[in-house]
Amino acid sequence: MDYNTSRPLLTIPEYGRCIQEMVEYTITLEDRDERTKAAKTIVNAMAILNPQLKDMTDYRHKLWDHLYIISDYKLDCDSPYPMPERELAEAKPKRLPYPQKDIQRRHYGHIVEEMICEAVAMEDGEEKTKVVEMIANFMKMSYLTWNRDTVSDELIKDQLKELSGGRLELGEEVKLSSRFIDLQDTGKKNIPRNQQNNNRSGKKRNGFNRGK
Repeated sequence: MDYNTSRPLLTIPEYGRCIQEMVEYTITLEDRDERTKAAKTIVNAMAILNPQLKDMTDYRHKLWDHLYIISDYKLDCDSPYPMPERELAEAKPKRLPYPQKDIQRRHYGHIVEEMICEAVAMEDGEEKTKVVEMIANFMKMSYLTWNRDTVSDELIKDQLKELSGGRLELGEEVKLSSRFIDLQDTGKKNIPRNQQNNNRSGKKRNGFNRGK
């Protein structure tokens, strides 16, 4: 038995083993015109096997490149496109560096820390006070994104002071926004009462309250 596991690996598996064997046979043809004619036939077959390539611009160029790659750059024929360079075709993309930052409290993220640094550098005044309040409100929203339980303003103020190294403080009289908490209940508040009753009765009919 001839198993695929004992055969050479496919260069481009999407085209299958038949195309690869046709390419290998074409390389052995001595007559250049015959090789060119066979290469054009193979390219047409490749286009049929992968019709999605037709959505690409200049897809015929792509097919010829694939043909040369399958031949291991050994196919010598008259092509409408030059043979691709092996170094460029096999070049691997450079590894993208992933930014590593030490974040004191990950639920706030590094953006909050950068905002705090900018606020610390501002001159004291009404504008700075408003910016600090905005940062604190954003911190409260971020906190509630990860923890849906309520959070006290005192906790947010303490953590703001901690992250700023004691350089940013909000007075006890400052009340932080609770809009994020209100939004969690908005969906329930906007549903008419009769529709809420219908939803409850529908749940009963569907067997949600069978245990009662």
